[in-house]
Amino acid sequence: MVYFKMAKTAIKSLIHGPSTIRYPAEPAKQYPTSRGHVTIDPSKCISCGMCMRKCPADAICVRRDEKLWEIDLFKCHVCNCCVEVCPVHCLTMETEYRPAFAEHEGVQVVKITYVKPEKKAVKKPAEDKSEE
Repeated sequence: MVYFKMAKTAIKSLIHGPSTIRYPAEPAKQYPTSRGHVTIDPSKCISCGMCMRKCPADAICVRRDEKLWEIDLFKCHVCNCCVEVCPVHCLTMETEYRPAFAEHEGVQVVKITYVKPEKKAVKKPAEDKSEE
């Protein structure tokens, strides 16, 4: 009985072709909910390090003193944990996939350009001079 199921699958593959694609030669199908890779907006990042602490693969490293954010793309599981935990929403999950790597060039380093806004001086209300 099992042989008939296997024969059915083999004949179906011969007639219709394989059900897999030859990625990266052929582009993969993309859906609105696909998870391709993590991107950062360095002008919004406040170097809090929440993404680094939440990453289960230890793929993200935030260096506050040097204002650097780096991600090792080979370690990244594309789990979306860092995007969900970011308090200022500077991380986003793109739907397009990255090209295949031939060597270990998967460490992406980004210089954080966020400038902390200055606090506005609080004006004291003017004293009422009509009470003389």
